[in-house]
Amino acid sequence: MRPADTADARNAHTLSDSPTLWELLDRRARLTPDAPALIEAAADPARDTTITFGELRDRAERTAAGLYRMGVRPGSVVAWQLPTRVFTVLLSLALARLGAVQSPVIPFYRDREVAFALRESGAAHFAVPGEWRGFDHTAMAHRIARALPAAPRVFEAYDGLPVGEDLPEGGAAELPPPPASGTEVRWIYWTSGTTSDPKGVLHTDRSLIAGGSCLAHALRLGPRDVGSIAFPYAHIGGPDYLVMVLLCGMPAVLFEHFALPASLDGCRRHGVTVAGGSTAFYSMFLEEQRKRPGGKLIPSLRLLAGGGAPKPPELYRAVVREMGCRLTHGYGMTEVPMITMNSPDDTEENLATTEGRPPAGMEIRITAPDGGPLPPGTDGEVRLRGEAVCRGYLDPAATTESFDSEGFLITGDLGRLTPSGHLVLTGRLKDVIIRKGENISAKEIEDLLHRHGGVADAAVIGLPDPARGERVCAVVEQPAGAEPLTLEAMTLHLRSEGLAVHKLPEQLELVEALPRNETLRKVLKYKLRERFS
Repeated sequence: MRPADTADARNAHTLSDSPTLWELLDRRARLTPDAPALIEAAADPARDTTITFGELRDRAERTAAGLYRMGVRPGSVVAWQLPTRVFTVLLSLALARLGAVQSPVIPFYRDREVAFALRESGAAHFAVPGEWRGFDHTAMAHRIARALPAAPRVFEAYDGLPVGEDLPEGGAAELPPPPASGTEVRWIYWTSGTTSDPKGVLHTDRSLIAGGSCLAHALRLGPRDVGSIAFPYAHIGGPDYLVMVLLCGMPAVLFEHFALPASLDGCRRHGVTVAGGSTAFYSMFLEEQRKRPGGKLIPSLRLLAGGGAPKPPELYRAVVREMGCRLTHGYGMTEVPMITMNSPDDTEENLATTEGRPPAGMEIRITAPDGGPLPPGTDGEVRLRGEAVCRGYLDPAATTESFDSEGFLITGDLGRLTPSGHLVLTGRLKDVIIRKGENISAKEIEDLLHRHGGVADAAVIGLPDPARGERVCAVVEQPAGAEPLTLEAMTLHLRSEGLAVHKLPEQLELVEALPRNETLRKVLKYKLRERFS
């Protein structure tokens, strides 16, 4: 693990051999107790909430005392389905103080996914926000609990739990000691489960700290920076970002519901210097910037950063050119929160075309279909081994299927390593289209489509075809006011960009908006295959 290049970060990382998240928070609170840690941006500026690192630790410990009185113990499984708020982070840190096993659930999930997570994790407690954005989470939780063999205790996190003020002084004294080691499984995260049941991914404090440390080191941030969390904190990126905040001693602005242009005021009000989340967020910022040519969208912004989905090189170049800031992109997944990350001082070519380099402690192996290693520069399947890799899955069979005999995680992603050690992702195994026996990369075509002025976003899929095996279909989302793209015009563009004839799409579909998930707004290709097959 390599922390950010600041004196505070180096001091904050002088921890035990197997640090815990609570140990990281306690060290930061001792170093800079009065520095702002989290800022909750409200629609009404008068309702903004700021909490310092010292307050974050103290209130989390007192919240832990409230949870302890409710019956939460070290090792208790506690699921929570909460929006991105300061108290959500407080609750999660309180559970970390107790050494409970946390199972965060994305707040947009409903009965099917939530019931699966509660049943498979064996959660004894379930924290919900009450009614949120017009949906009654408490009613859903009780409805699900009644149908489970062992019903969890359902409680509303924001109203039904002591938050610090209503416990007597010294209330935390009744707590057991904090966890001594960060190597125990204390986190269960859930894959998206878009085509089947989700998988419960097992993490430790150590694996989450390793991911956040990679992010902190790569982005080169310091205490004068102001970050932002625009995605659900229940996503694996939540603790990843929090670890960076604790290492760097910088604040982060939390957005309960991030949307543009509405959230711009909060970014400007608090002087956000680092924003982003994923490729879709870059596109959202760029679209808003284009409505204000000649002015800077967020005056304090100097860096967009994120990951979670492929980044077309042309999108990188447009952001840098039009927004006047840097863009660094990385590679991560629920199983490994941070694998590689570009740094602001990387070359323009690496920033545009790669996912960055891995940190110390992360091994990347490019393999042939039989699992044998391939030399640098050769395309193959990406396999991973290192501190940030999960401990497996709740289902032992899924663990066996997903790790090879040497302990490398089999990702299903395709890529190659450059001589400088940067990773270039070229697609996913399931996104390789096999047309008349020839392998075609969807990502290669998507990157070229992004160079067309009439394309805002694109997804290339393979559809069943009796003559070819699969045919190539391009699904395009166009910018507002653009002339409708035709198959002929798209073909001319792709040929002018040098795409081989046998890779040209035979089908073009124009859609008002590509279907996306609610976390990092990844395109859901399975929905496109269902629609256009």
